[in-house]
Amino acid sequence: MWAYVASYEMPHDDPDRLARRTLVEYPIVADGLLGLGELPTVRLQRAFSTPGTVRRFERLLAMCHWIWFAVPHTSLAYVMLRRGDRFPRAAAQMYAVFDIGAVFYWAIPTAPPWWAASQRQSEDSEQVQVRRMMIEYGPQFWGPLWEPLFTILGGNPLAAMPSLHFATSLMGAHLLSEVDPVAGALGWSYAGMLGLGLVYLGEHYVVDLLGGAVLTETVRAAAPRLVPLGRRWVALLAGLQARAAIG
Repeated sequence: MWAYVASYEMPHDDPDRLARRTLVEYPIVADGLLGLGELPTVRLQRAFSTPGTVRRFERLLAMCHWIWFAVPHTSLAYVMLRRGDRFPRAAAQMYAVFDIGAVFYWAIPTAPPWWAASQRQSEDSEQVQVRRMMIEYGPQFWGPLWEPLFTILGGNPLAAMPSLHFATSLMGAHLLSEVDPVAGALGWSYAGMLGLGLVYLGEHYVVDLLGGAVLTETVRAAAPRLVPLGRRWVALLAGLQARAAIG
């Protein structure tokens, strides 16, 4: 996780350079197609939100977004407690999603809806005018803690594709379902609510979520074939460690 966090934040060490590399148009085009001519975020906010007000259900969606920071690791802790024999495999899959996602953040930095709207980089600026309700509500809920928390946790705003919020939540739901159907149902419910929140609140395009889902399912499909390779790698590292201890 340290390697992931460092890799996630590092491109934003030079914000201007990252902004010049950031891709803005392709998710707008893709979501326009998925939304039948209108961005799903814009369609949802126009239908249900009231400008200048953060409603109760919107606050709930924001809370789902904030508690995500604990969800992937809590899911793994539950797997470890219930079925310790499954924990190594579960942890490898979860953190593979994190680390592979970081590669995409370097290779194809992609703007989220709120950033595209603020920069007005689309020819049809109305299409990308969205509210970022998490920022509107954050100071109300967290008070003086909001600024330091946001500074720490918002390390790279231009890392939208794929959505690791959604990808790791899906992975958590899969892993929980393997050890406990009740916990699995909670995991799937949370993933669904988070997915809605990410789009509604202006944090992600639908296509970002689809990218996250593809990443998760690809990792799960590839895992059985990669287990032997992982075991050989662990054995190699153990051998090198033993030699270093002897030396």
